[in-house]
Amino acid sequence: MSEFVKITAGKLRGRKILTPGGKTHPMGERERLALFNMVGNSLDGRTVLDLYAGSGALGLEAASRGASKIVFVEKNPTALDCVRQNIMELGAENCEVVRGDVAVFTTDMTFDIILADPPYDNFVSEDLARVADWLAPNGILVLSHPKEAPIISGLNLEKTRQYAAARLSAYHK
Repeated sequence: MSEFVKITAGKLRGRKILTPGGKTHPMGERERLALFNMVGNSLDGRTVLDLYAGSGALGLEAASRGASKIVFVEKNPTALDCVRQNIMELGAENCEVVRGDVAVFTTDMTFDIILADPPYDNFVSEDLARVADWLAPNGILVLSHPKEAPIISGLNLEKTRQYAAARLSAYHK
């Protein structure tokens, strides 16, 4: 853990967070700004699920923009430590960190926003099959993916934007 990225907006704007390094590649600032333009810059009172959390950058951006509850899901132990350290360093509140694989993750909660930035070298769209169950009515999923936007049962693909090798797709319930 040595590389840093900055929070782009909100009450934590400009604060640096650690990244876990290794195979984990944090989403770039330009892409994060585009992602939050898709969901809305003000997340006051919204609940957020950050899947494939990595450094926690997406969930911490949501916290900075006013999200009331953020749940981070990550299976890599080094990345989990990084998320926990970033939450502590920023003093982010209402955060829960879950060690687990998205493919087998379960929850009884529903979320207004789900952010998913899976590793491109091992992207399996079927791992997101249950994501519609976790979205509140009118909820939004923003998925970062390497190729064409996958079909996700129970969700409507609204738009896709391309940024270099990355694509961001917004789905609504």
